[in-house]
Amino acid sequence: MPKIKKSKTPKFIRRSIYNIKSILGLLRIVLSDRQFLYFSCVIVGITSALAVTVLKTFAHNVFQFTTYVNKILRLPYLNSILPILGIVLTVLIIRKFLNGSLEKGTAQIMIAVAKRSGFMPKKQMYAQIITSSLTVGMGGSAGLESPITITGAALGSNYAQDFRLNYKDRTLLLACGVAAGIATAFNAPVAGVLFAIEVILADMSVSAFIPIMISSATGAIMSNLTLNGGILLSFKRGLNFDYHNTIYYVLLGIIAGFLSVYHARLFRWVEHRIGSYSKNVYTRAFVGAGILGMLIFLFPPLFGEGYENIKVLANNQAGELLDNSLFEHLNGNEWWIMLFVLITMMIKSVATGLTLGSGGNGGNFAPSLFVGSYLGYFVSKVVTLIGIKNLPIDNFTVVGMAALLSGLFHAPLTAIFLIAEITGGYGLIIPLMLVSSISYAIAKRYDNYSMDIYSIADKGIVFTSDKDRNILDKIDVSLLYSSHLKTVFTDFTSQEIKDIFTNTNQYFVPVLDRSLIIQGIIMLNDVRKHLFFDQETDFSEFIITANIVSVDDATAKIIRIMEESRHDYVLLTKDGKYIGYITKSTIMDAYRQNLKKLRIE
Repeated sequence: MPKIKKSKTPKFIRRSIYNIKSILGLLRIVLSDRQFLYFSCVIVGITSALAVTVLKTFAHNVFQFTTYVNKILRLPYLNSILPILGIVLTVLIIRKFLNGSLEKGTAQIMIAVAKRSGFMPKKQMYAQIITSSLTVGMGGSAGLESPITITGAALGSNYAQDFRLNYKDRTLLLACGVAAGIATAFNAPVAGVLFAIEVILADMSVSAFIPIMISSATGAIMSNLTLNGGILLSFKRGLNFDYHNTIYYVLLGIIAGFLSVYHARLFRWVEHRIGSYSKNVYTRAFVGAGILGMLIFLFPPLFGEGYENIKVLANNQAGELLDNSLFEHLNGNEWWIMLFVLITMMIKSVATGLTLGSGGNGGNFAPSLFVGSYLGYFVSKVVTLIGIKNLPIDNFTVVGMAALLSGLFHAPLTAIFLIAEITGGYGLIIPLMLVSSISYAIAKRYDNYSMDIYSIADKGIVFTSDKDRNILDKIDVSLLYSSHLKTVFTDFTSQEIKDIFTNTNQYFVPVLDRSLIIQGIIMLNDVRKHLFFDQETDFSEFIITANIVSVDDATAKIIRIMEESRHDYVLLTKDGKYIGYITKSTIMDAYRQNLKKLRIE
């Protein structure tokens, strides 16, 4: 008799989890559905906040440790070594303990909402914490907010699964986890709510606000209880707006819009290049992390999230950025410092692309704030240095963060209220609105989608603000297509074509080469008058281009191709080879079944 494999989780932890679930199960019976949902929002908010606390505390302590050591060594040797170690360890853990793969980026949350009915894998509740703490905590040039939101979403989703909540409540608790994560990370409850609705769940109804606000408020309370002020990105100085500087804020917004496009495109290019460098994940990790280490050696501010350096800029102490670097002797020259700030700002996207492309785990939220603060500082300092006007450095530094966040994530409301909350008031609300809207408008003009969902939105995989597309994209065409279609190879005879059209109901015949690559189709209407002639007919003259889609394409895209071509079918391929065809009626039947299922839930 085979031995039962015992869980490696300590017995007291398993017992505690069981007891907690038992208590919650009793509450599920006693409370009404709405009351239990509100109570669940608090539980999800607390657990998400605890995950944030672990991540932020670890990253902050590593930064403090390396700063202390580098002051002794006088050069950032440790800064260059730790990111390599962190990325390689991340890859090792993913390969050995996480089945060789880990879904990264906030796009995964949107895929879960649009295509998986709000279900997220259990491993996302802990995998993101472990891997991102190693990558970013040890100096990878990325942010923790993306792993934080995925962890929160997974906690909410799996909580709902444990208590068999329906699709609507499951998706809502997923969003609650996201809101609580952002609220805890920045002690910004309003920004948490807006991020969940503006970025993750664009089609949520008004009734969803209350549960999300409960979770976000819970996260903010936990932030005050578990995270000290030194860890949080905060500027509690009562910054105020001077309307005489309006034109300079407009200029900042314009530059930020174009910089957003530059940052997003360069990041994607670098991530793709290093990600496809080698099939060996360890080789890729060492090469990408090695290049990152060299960049950090030259430009130490690229180490980690970079929030400490943002505070340095806001205090108008940019010379400190050159400390313990090869350029330390230049920190007395304002223009050399400005050049250092400019180069650091422009290559941040390269550093982030290397971090994530080589196998590390992190996100682009913190890099967007990093680049925005550097831009705001640079613009205001240059205007001041050349004598045009003495601009408030701290104001422009924090407003610049909103400009880049809005441009990169296409989330102007989140950007406005996040910066308003971390500055302790709404004294800068007018410039925040100006730069965020201008940056967003320009970035949207050149990139239709935000940088975090560009790869999936461009393929039509996920559109959470379009309910019809969400329902369509839940349809798996690989389960619906038909392979019972007679085909011919390119060396077919005229008799083969005649036999197919006269003995079957087919009104087209796919033509394939011997590798099963589609060469085109022959339509019945085009050859009908030749079918009953005795003489040989060269049917190859009637081969026309076929509508071809991949089995991996989004269903909404397949429907669009059918409508544009005015055909009710498409040929289906897998890895470029023909496998069958699918009709519009088959897809619409599945659509109606999905719609009926959602209404029942």
